[in-house]
Amino acid sequence: MRIAEVMTTDVEVIDSYAPLTEAAAKMKTLDVGLLPICDGDNLIGTLTDRDITVRGIAEGYDPSDTKVSDIMSTDLAYCFEDEEIDKAFSLMEDRQIRRLPVLDREKRLIGIVSLGDLAVHAGQKERLGETLGEVSQPATPRR
Repeated sequence: MRIAEVMTTDVEVIDSYAPLTEAAAKMKTLDVGLLPICDGDNLIGTLTDRDITVRGIAEGYDPSDTKVSDIMSTDLAYCFEDEEIDKAFSLMEDRQIRRLPVLDREKRLIGIVSLGDLAVHAGQKERLGETLGEVSQPATPRR
């Protein structure tokens, strides 16, 4: 099964110059935990609800004055729409992440694949359990 078959499309993005308050509000409205940051169609970073909390608020940044670019992750993991879902499982395990941006071969953002997407659509309970176990291990933060 290919990633394109299970990914979420119509992905909302946020500008790197937006304040954290705008990003948090957008996450709340969309009920998501990750926002891709793009320059046009090009993925330049990601921002998670955890980034806002741990890199932003816990470090004393004012969320109204702090820009997304100040705390976004730039060490990006992503997969391509035409790859097999095993690639997504492997990247999630290796990077200990629950969501991956999905790009086309021109490296334009076209979707997101999450552990939830894989759980609902992939039908690989054993592999899903292994991936969740790996993702849940204590990790060193990446940026």
